[in-house]
Amino acid sequence: MEISAYGRLEVRITTADVGKRVSVRRLSGAGVTEGKFTDTVGVLTSWDDGVLVITRKSGESVRIDESSLVAGKVVPTAPARRRGPAASYEELARVASRAWRPVESERLGGWELRAAAGYTRRANSVLPLGDPGIPLDEALGAVRRWYRERGLPAYVQTATGAEGTQELLCAELERRGWVREVTAQLWIGALAPIADRADAEGVMSAREADEAWLARYQRKGVSEVALKVLGSGPSVWFASVAAASGGAPAAIGRCVVDGRWAGFAAVEVDPAQRRQGLATTVMAALARRALDEGASAAWLQVEEENAGARALYAGMGFSAHHAYHHYREPS
Repeated sequence: MEISAYGRLEVRITTADVGKRVSVRRLSGAGVTEGKFTDTVGVLTSWDDGVLVITRKSGESVRIDESSLVAGKVVPTAPARRRGPAASYEELARVASRAWRPVESERLGGWELRAAAGYTRRANSVLPLGDPGIPLDEALGAVRRWYRERGLPAYVQTATGAEGTQELLCAELERRGWVREVTAQLWIGALAPIADRADAEGVMSAREADEAWLARYQRKGVSEVALKVLGSGPSVWFASVAAASGGAPAAIGRCVVDGRWAGFAAVEVDPAQRRQGLATTVMAALARRALDEGASAAWLQVEEENAGARALYAGMGFSAHHAYHHYREPS
């Protein structure tokens, strides 16, 4: 925090700093003498009527009365990464989008409207990379009409927590009554260490998801549209480990190779056979396929509450790059 020559904390942010990443300290408590200090770091998304709103990396919005501020300053837009490949938010957002394609899409300026008969939010939401080319309210109206014509609710996928993410858009959506339904994180890591973590013997890989692979896949009732989404991407691989007793595979996984990136998804293990290293084995086999095609970096998406998956991926060298959210239109 800023300290003046007189040893006092200073507030060095103004309303002109909306949209910038800031660090503030505020007083929380009954009064100055007995109160405690609370620090908040994030993007200043608004400052109106004496109230600041700061959006943290997780996407959480914090409201702060300006009268409680004791210090504040603008800080770098994103902290330096300590490990993993260098990557921008926009690069990763485009790579992730190409790995999970809709069956129908349309451009609205820099926004992409995506639809796949309701199969997953990722394939049925707007990816707003850039300006829509029209005022926001008009753009959101066009989005709602486009999804209504297809019998689908309108979703907008946004991101927070990295340089170039969309904290301001999140705040504008919330002001208009859009509801954040899902938050997850995109993690990245080096690819080669994943390939070295396990022996891939016994892992079967193929270019298409066969009936056995689909039998382990958690999304039941896989439709023709779902198969198109699962098979979409520049270079797609499916892997599975056969169960000793026959039937559905003991473990499965999916990988999409796109230039230097390998994206992992649908890594699932028979609940009765977890904690035996099967997920690592499947990912190692897929990583070797990706290395053979020239990839060097890896990414995956994991929901916040999936503690088991987060621990697994952290142990494999992955770390969080940014959080992403799906906002649903007002009722």
